[in-house]
Amino acid sequence: MAMTPRRPMSAKDAAEALFKPVKKPVAPAVERQLVPKTREMVTLKIDSDVLAHFQSGGPGWQERVNATLRAAMTQAAETHKD
Repeated sequence: MAMTPRRPMSAKDAAEALFKPVKKPVAPAVERQLVPKTREMVTLKIDSDVLAHFQSGGPGWQERVNATLRAAMTQAAETHKD
């Protein structure tokens, strides 16, 4: 087993020995409060034919996608409730 010298070998080693590594404090997790009727911008990869289906109805296709996802979410919640 290697023995550490009682005194540092150089002035630099002596200076570094005076300081302990600083531990960065862990930032607390940010909790988002749910605000009703807010929307978030997201990136979502979906099949091109699915996108074409919703876009074929003209403007408002994003709202139709949202309504379809909400209906699926509600149905899944009712299914798991039983």
